[in-house]
Order: sequence, then structure tokens, then C-alpha cells
Amino acid sequence: QVQLVETGGGLVQAGDSLRLSCAASGRTFRNYAMGWFRQAPGKEREFVAVIIWSRDSTYYVDSVKGRFTISGDRAKNTVYLQMNSLKPEDTAVYRCAATTYSGVTNYPSAATLYDYWGQGIQVTVSS
Repeated sequence: QVQLVETGGGLVQAGDSLRLSCAASGRTFRNYAMGWFRQAPGKEREFVAVIIWSRDSTYYVDSVKGRFTISGDRAKNTVYLQMNSLKPEDTAVYRCAATTYSGVTNYPSAATLYDYWGQGIQVTVSS
């Protein structure tokens, strides 16, 4: 079994920062890429960011570019999401995900590409 556990998050004011962490544990798997998704009440799940380990490449949804930074430690199957200048519209449940699929595109934003998911962690940004 593979488990992903998110930590961090919480309630902050607009303009503040948070850092989310996600660590995968359990059996060994081909960790090709890890990313973050989010979902706000009444809205569809949205891709946020991803890091493709072999390329050391990162991709972001337009709404977080310049504010969020994804990084990680591949050897530890751990990924981080540094969130700066938070806005109320960033409020959502954030979930990390990992994929074993080596054929991901240059912009692997589709949730169907990912094999393993965390339970999610709440981020609330007040105005």
C-alpha cells in the first residue's frame, strides 16, 4: 500500500503565507511526478502545481504563478507547496497526488493521470 499524508494548512489572513507538505510512505513505487490539486465548495477539482522529478520541471495553474512554489525531495517521496500572498480565492481543500505514469505530458494537469492521493488538508484565507 501507498499512503500520502498532507500537513500544514490552516486559517490565515489575506497576504499571509503557508507551507504544505506531503510525504508518501509504504511500498516502493515508481514516483514519476507529484503534484497538488484543490477543491473549493461547489467547484470542481482544480490542478495547482506539479513537479516532474526526472526533468526537474515544474508547472502551475495561471492563478498561482508568481505566488506558489512547488519543491520536494525525490529520495524521500516528499513534496512541498510554498504559498505566498494568499488570497481568499485560494480557500480550498488541498490534496497531493503521485503518479507512476511515465508518459505524462509537459503539463500533467488531469487528475486521471495520478495513482495515489492524500486525504486532503484545509486551507482557509480570510479577507
